[in-house]
Amino acid sequence: MTAEVVKGPTIGIRHLQALLIFLLITVLYIGRINVGVSVVAMTNAESTNQHFPEYDWTSTEISYILSSFFWGYILTQFLGGYLGRRFGAKRVMFWGTFGSAAFSLATPFCIPWGGWIAYCIVRVIQGFFQGLIFPCIHQHLARWSPLKERNRLGALSHTGIECGNVMAMFISGMIAKGPLGWPGIFYISAAVGFAWCILWFFFATDSPKQSRFVSDAECQYIETSLQHNENYNAKKIPVPWGAILVSAPFWALLVVRCAEAWGLSTLQAQIPSYMNGVLEMDMQSNAIYSALPFFAMWFMSYVYLISADILLGKKVLTLTALRKLFNSFACWIPAATLIGIGFLDKEQTTLAIVLMTVSVGVNSGATIGSSLNTLDLSPNHAGILMGVINTASNVPPLLTPLLVGAVVTDNGDRSQWQIIFIVASVIFFVGNCHFLLKGTAISQPWDAEDFLLPKYMENTPPNAALESNGRTQQIKKS
Repeated sequence: MTAEVVKGPTIGIRHLQALLIFLLITVLYIGRINVGVSVVAMTNAESTNQHFPEYDWTSTEISYILSSFFWGYILTQFLGGYLGRRFGAKRVMFWGTFGSAAFSLATPFCIPWGGWIAYCIVRVIQGFFQGLIFPCIHQHLARWSPLKERNRLGALSHTGIECGNVMAMFISGMIAKGPLGWPGIFYISAAVGFAWCILWFFFATDSPKQSRFVSDAECQYIETSLQHNENYNAKKIPVPWGAILVSAPFWALLVVRCAEAWGLSTLQAQIPSYMNGVLEMDMQSNAIYSALPFFAMWFMSYVYLISADILLGKKVLTLTALRKLFNSFACWIPAATLIGIGFLDKEQTTLAIVLMTVSVGVNSGATIGSSLNTLDLSPNHAGILMGVINTASNVPPLLTPLLVGAVVTDNGDRSQWQIIFIVASVIFFVGNCHFLLKGTAISQPWDAEDFLLPKYMENTPPNAALESNGRTQQIKKS
């Protein structure tokens, strides 16, 4: 006798959920990253549109603006994970996006009234709303992704990061140069946020069972694959904080995410200023070339995704080995290229752009390399883990603009930028070394619903799990 294998449709509502999350992340990153372009436009009207106000902000004040989003963002990461478990991911993600879009719309009216301080306050509030969302994204993916498709759906969803970066860098520059001027950057960002909220309201649900669009076959496929469909209830499963806080794989993930965030935030927020100052590019060229590295990042994210499917499908690598390999590409290659960028000037603009494109492009491997690792370590507590890790990993984006503001007193001074790039390179390298030593893609014993810390410490050896056929099997001792 042979057992019937439950299979869902090749394309189903689970893919629609992944598409919606892709669009959400794109919208969020447009609202987050457009500050780098908007600040250049607001302080240099001659290179954009002279019909709109120009502000004489110091480099220190600009560094506060670039950093301020993360002041609010880090405050609500853990809260987002809790609210997602308490009220459902759908509601939290809807209101988080709606609030961020509303304050984006208010930005052009606040800046003429309160200057850079008002801009900082609005950015803090936007960060507060967006901080609620990412822990819920991982919770939503954990509920909708069959185990065999988790890596694929998660990676596809997170390519919205690269898409959002491209849109923020390229389209924002074009908008600032056009008839809408720099206020148009915020109007467009708000409009796409509100449009996403409408789609999410009608098509999203917290689980397959709640969806009126999902077929019975697809619902059964997802729930059966997860193996905890009847027992899983994120509201009732206690969080094993003690076991998490002494878990080496958890700390390895936290460290590498912080290191990756430091390097990438240096590139995201500072590329427009570096190109405008050291390479002496005008705003239109700045927008095009600032976006080029993120086009490469977007393209490379699909290269990594296809490669991961092939390597896992043919069992060339285990999931743990795959994550470490891709994360090494994502951290160590940018570490080398960033140092090279610091030694180039306006006479070597082409080489500088090539190195920046390579640096940002290969960094997209961090999505598969480490960003999705919370789903590996603990599907039951993915939202909480993401909240804790995102809180920590968003301290670096708060600090990097402040470091740039303190070190780079003259945007055109290449030697000052060298310090910024070397610091980012060292952090990239060291953070990934720790992940190679302690990281894993094996589900941890403390993910079990009946987990008891004293029993675990007495009876269960570290990493008591096996990887098999793309899914994880717990080893339990009687």
